[in-house]
Amino acid sequence: DQGQTAKLAIWFELGDDIWSAISTHPSIVNNVRRLLGEEVAFFHGKVMLKEKKTGGRWEWHQDYGYWYNNGCLYPDMASCLIAVDRATRSNGCLQVIRGSHQLGRLDHAKTGDQRGADLERVEAVLQRLELVYCELEPGDAIFFHGNLLHRSDQNTSDQPRWSLICCYNARHNDPYITDGRHPNYHPLEIWPDERVRAILTADNA
Repeated sequence: DQGQTAKLAIWFELGDDIWSAISTHPSIVNNVRRLLGEEVAFFHGKVMLKEKKTGGRWEWHQDYGYWYNNGCLYPDMASCLIAVDRATRSNGCLQVIRGSHQLGRLDHAKTGDQRGADLERVEAVLQRLELVYCELEPGDAIFFHGNLLHRSDQNTSDQPRWSLICCYNARHNDPYITDGRHPNYHPLEIWPDERVRAILTADNA
């Protein structure tokens, strides 16, 4: 990526911080429940850090292409991406292939310093399905299935692009592998708005 680096911060347990508060907000959790059709567990959270002029790209991939190796037998998993900064084509906004979650899991292999989906298969998919650039304003959110193909370009602009991604797993899909990171299923506590506001107030004090 010509010296540019794709960076992220990731965590596997909920704490008493603003990122966890957002991950347990009813507007997010209840929509994921509807999409997956049952109770869900927090799988992990991450902040994608695309700094101005230096933020690297992410190759085409499916999240379940990775999560399969964590022992999740079903692709019944979903994520919510929330824009922290304005996301545009020039600062490397999320790109998705509409309807690609219906393809099933594609093979993933090493692509540079990342693991990405089979590019020959992806090219065939792009000839048949629509590529969508997800340009977002701060606070906008996108929900997507674990098998949705997505990627992002380098940030070539003067504006950073940070985004929070909250990932969830369906109750019946408890990983059979205990890897010491992803927790097994336990009921997800939903935090009310008041608790979120209290954390924001404390952080800004």
